This record gives sequence, C-alpha cells and structure tokens, in this order.
Amino acid sequence: MEDSEIVALYWRRDETAIRETRRSYGRYLEQIARNILSSREDGEEVVNDTCLRAWNSIPPSRPDSLAAYLGKIARRLSIDALRARTRQKRGAEEYALSLTELEDCVPGGTGPEAELELSLLAQAISGYLRTLSPQARAAFVGRYFYLDPLKDVAAHLGMGESRVKSMLYRARQGLKIYLTQEGFTL
Repeated sequence: MEDSEIVALYWRRDETAIRETRRSYGRYLEQIARNILSSREDGEEVVNDTCLRAWNSIPPSRPDSLAAYLGKIARRLSIDALRARTRQKRGAEEYALSLTELEDCVPGGTGPEAELELSLLAQAISGYLRTLSPQARAAFVGRYFYLDPLKDVAAHLGMGESRVKSMLYRARQGLKIYLTQEGFTL
C-alpha cells in the first residue's frame, strides 16, 4: 500500500492504517529502536507506541514522507526510553558513544533560547549535510541520526570501519568549521 493511501486511512480514522503501518514499516521502526535500545522487546514496544503516536497526530499532520515521519517518532520514543532507563542504570554505550563523538561540534543549553538555537542548529546541520558527498552524508546520518554501530554503517556503505571512521572524523571537523562560520559558538 502506498504512503498516501496509509495517510488517507489515518485521516478517515480507519484502524486499518495501523495494520498497514506495521506491515510496511514495522521492521524499519524496530531497527531504529533496537539500534538505540539494544533490546528486541523494547523495540516492539516502541513500534506500538509509534503507531499510537501516529494515530494521535494524523490528522492534523499530513506527512509528505510517512517513513521519515514514523522514523522520527520512533527515534524520539527510543531516546526517551533510553534516557529513562539510563537514569536508573547509567548505561547506553552506543547512544552515548555516538553523541560523545559529536559533543565538540554542537553547542548545548536549556530554556527557550536554547530551543530556538536548536532549531537554527538543525537547519544549519541540514545545510552542511547537503555539502557532503552522498557516502559521507549516509555515514553521518546512519551514525548520528539512526545511531547505527560503526560496523553496520561500514557494512551498509561497503567500506572498512577505519575508512568510515576517517570519513566521520572529517565530517565532524567540517561541521565544526561550518557551524562556527554560521555564527554558532561551540
């Protein structure tokens, strides 16, 4: 079933939308959740919660790309679940590692001003990613958005891990320079 047809089911409040979402995107959503949470059971729960969140947000939203919309929801839910878990355990190796790699490149903060800056930062990062080669962009997004382990990013790109590490290092250094030129203080 096409994305537009699934979105139309959501708009009509037809429960078939959830079944079609699971059929079309269940594995994709589980993979996102498993990369962040390292647990199949938690991944299944995130898929359920993603379907519920989509049900509650469509309408009024009408996503152009259902895969991206659902992926973003699953990623946020997974990170929230991980934060809740790590408050108790203080673990989360892959999540922490990938974010540690980025901490020299991106500013932090809290409050309304920080939220505005985060929005501007997201736009700037998107602009920077458009300057990268398709391989470097895929590596960056795989590692820092989907939080894929380095070996999975390398396998996906058909490269060795050391080459991907170098590519990501250069991308982070370039991002740092780009953000500084855009007026962000790091």
